[in-house]
Amino acid sequence: MSSPIRYYYDLMSQPSRALFITFRLSNMPFEDCLVALRNGDHLTEDFKQQINRFQRVPCIHDNGYKLAESVAILRYLSAKGKIPEHLYPKYFVDQSRVDEFLEWQHMSLRLTCAMYFRTVWLEPLLTGRTPSEAKIETFRMHMERNLDVVEEVWLEGKDFLTGSTLTVADIFAACEIEQTRMADYDVRIKYPKIRAWLKRVRQSCNPHYDVAHEFVYKISGTGPQAKL
Repeated sequence: MSSPIRYYYDLMSQPSRALFITFRLSNMPFEDCLVALRNGDHLTEDFKQQINRFQRVPCIHDNGYKLAESVAILRYLSAKGKIPEHLYPKYFVDQSRVDEFLEWQHMSLRLTCAMYFRTVWLEPLLTGRTPSEAKIETFRMHMERNLDVVEEVWLEGKDFLTGSTLTVADIFAACEIEQTRMADYDVRIKYPKIRAWLKRVRQSCNPHYDVAHEFVYKISGTGPQAKL
């Protein structure tokens, strides 16, 4: 009998949270293998040799098979029947729409939200240096261009990003957007469709959504029930 997968993750990581929520919604058993990024656990030679050669999270070990990259992990576990079809469809037309978003977001929404977060919150924490207002404004502008696309294109006439029901596309996107709270950016102020959509995603994913975002809520001081 095979053992549950070993899941290496840190809930400070956006894709780690996305897979954590997806696994919990899928009722998929897994072994918690917590990796403290803030302590550099992923930078050791042992981690590189034994866990993930790319030295990042999330990653999995499935009875000796090692796999990194969140979307690759998602597709692998879906192919094994571990992820329910309502979260990641099997039918190729429906699946392609979810994949379209996952491919789009990686170099747009994910990249620009992460860079804004890194510039405003993470780098000052690590270096003690405050970024210039011009630098912050540049990264905010890049991020908002992609938030505009989510608001005006992906959520046009739909409750969720790819249709009328929640999929992993929504989970991955929400985890990216929620991260900006820690950099004192509340997307709900400027984007009413995203605000309503985030509420739907949270309701559809709870209690796992709030568990995954506990650290984000704590650092940002903006809990899920905070009013604008």
